[in-house]
Amino acid sequence: MPTVALFKQDGSKNGEVQLNDTIFGIEPNNNVIFDAVLMQRASLRQGTHAVKNRSAVRGGGKKPWRQKGTGRARQGSIRSPQWVGGGTVFGPTPRSYSYKLPRKVRRLAIKSVLSQKVMDESLVVVDALGFEQPKTKEFAQVLSNLDIKTKVLVVLEDGNEAAALAARNLSNVTVIPAKGLNVLDVVNNDKMLITQGALSQVEEVLA
Repeated sequence: MPTVALFKQDGSKNGEVQLNDTIFGIEPNNNVIFDAVLMQRASLRQGTHAVKNRSAVRGGGKKPWRQKGTGRARQGSIRSPQWVGGGTVFGPTPRSYSYKLPRKVRRLAIKSVLSQKVMDESLVVVDALGFEQPKTKEFAQVLSNLDIKTKVLVVLEDGNEAAALAARNLSNVTVIPAKGLNVLDVVNNDKMLITQGALSQVEEVLA
């Protein structure tokens, strides 16, 4: 069973915490991680792209010339696709790019990235993050105490609004609740800072 150091908010050690072996101690599956990241990035696409087809462009209600007798090719509208100013054929239309992977695959992906963080020694566990007032300066001091200088994902237990508000203005910090833990955020950040309460919530869901 993997163990990591447990820190206090001031940066001092407060013992060790044992991690669930089935979540933080598996062999990472890179293919599944890749699939999960693609799925999340696809779901983030707006899909609001659109073009005007021949029914949406302005004008073109009248037949430009009679069907026969002019020597020219027959035309039904000056807004058909071959005309300048005409509609676009087979252009992009609003759509959703989101799709879902099987539940077992999604769970394997999140367990894989968490196990990789442990292997890389990039998982930092603190007993609690408590602030009387949501002060960004105080949260920056906590990161300094823990010697975290890179991009960090902060995972908080439910109800810790002060810490969430204190951290959200820092450019190198991403804050999410334990129930919102996802593969893309874990992969996009160099380190992961999690409170003991949030760790319990994550293990309860994924175990």
